[in-house]
Amino acid sequence: MKAMAMIPTYNEALNIEPLLREILRQGPDIGAVVVDDNSPDGTAAIVKRLQEEDPRVHLVLRMNERGRGTAGVAGFKYAVSRGVDFIVEMDADFSHRPSYIPFFLGRMDDCDLLIGSRLVEGGGEKGRRFPRKMITRAANAYIRLIIGVPVRDCTSGYRVFRRQVLESIELDQLMAVGPPIVEEILYKAYKRGFRIKEVPYILEERKAGESTFNRKIMLNALMMMPKIRWKYRKYPPKDSAISHQ
Repeated sequence: MKAMAMIPTYNEALNIEPLLREILRQGPDIGAVVVDDNSPDGTAAIVKRLQEEDPRVHLVLRMNERGRGTAGVAGFKYAVSRGVDFIVEMDADFSHRPSYIPFFLGRMDDCDLLIGSRLVEGGGEKGRRFPRKMITRAANAYIRLIIGVPVRDCTSGYRVFRRQVLESIELDQLMAVGPPIVEEILYKAYKRGFRIKEVPYILEERKAGESTFNRKIMLNALMMMPKIRWKYRKYPPKDSAISHQ
């Protein structure tokens, strides 16, 4: 496979089958690994059934762990071990439409990390109310201020990595165990001098099921930003090339 989508899940039984089928339709060299935290709604059983139909579907079932951060690390490590060229990080709720994957992969020639961005020209959010959009903008302004990464959509979880990026940033040494893993990985890639590009995409509201994100999780994520900056303060400075397209 050329690319593998990495999808952390918890109680996504209503979304996971149509999502995986749509991902596989994007090309014969595109597969997916689902990292499921033993969802009680049977998400993993659906993935296992789809594995029997198509060998491009993979499952990492975690019986005793739970958390977006550690699930992401497990998925990244699995994808790296498969030797694919590109790893596509995305959510399972259809807020990240699989139809963007070929477009993203086609823009990887001059970058190492591509970010699907709501906050560059042509990007946006569909189906969300104005206050939620303002929270997204305010959170990103705060994150840019604290960690100093000139990326407009630091919180985007729809990203494409060259395998070499994930091989080099020491996944086992990441600090975050929840959603701030997104910003921590971004910061490490930036500090290591990898080329980063933002391209527009339209985030759509969850298709089915319920989100686990809440105000407490958001506040805890924002409080992690100074800790992330402090942890990597001694990284040798390198100039990352960042473009907004």
